[in-house]
Amino acid sequence: MKNELTNENYEALSRYRQERSHETLAEIPFLCEKGFYNTATNRLYYACYYAAVALLTKYHISTSTHAGVKTLLGLHFVSKGLITKESGRAFSNLYDCRQRGDYEDFVYSTREEVEELYPKAQRFVEEIDTLIDKDSNK
Repeated sequence: MKNELTNENYEALSRYRQERSHETLAEIPFLCEKGFYNTATNRLYYACYYAAVALLTKYHISTSTHAGVKTLLGLHFVSKGLITKESGRAFSNLYDCRQRGDYEDFVYSTREEVEELYPKAQRFVEEIDTLIDKDSNK
């Protein structure tokens, strides 16, 4: 189905994913306030995932797996210096945290972990926003 999308559809889908990224980041303070640190870690990953998918979609790059998103982001953007290596590592770390939290037993995130990961996720999303916005103004 995605192969049949027009350029306008790709743009709309990219913007939608970008909005989802921002909405998901906005959930983090509430989750922390309530003590839901595992959920906050999961949502931090998804905020970055939605941003990464927004960027890939903008360039008509598709994949059907989370690992594929991580790989293609690295190949097309991190390795070319368009996204910092620090942000690339942050995304990989959040991917690993989400995998452990969702699929392993007795994994508990702490407030300190979320407080460390939150600004890294924000920077990641900001870098992607800058790339998307820069390319939208051409």
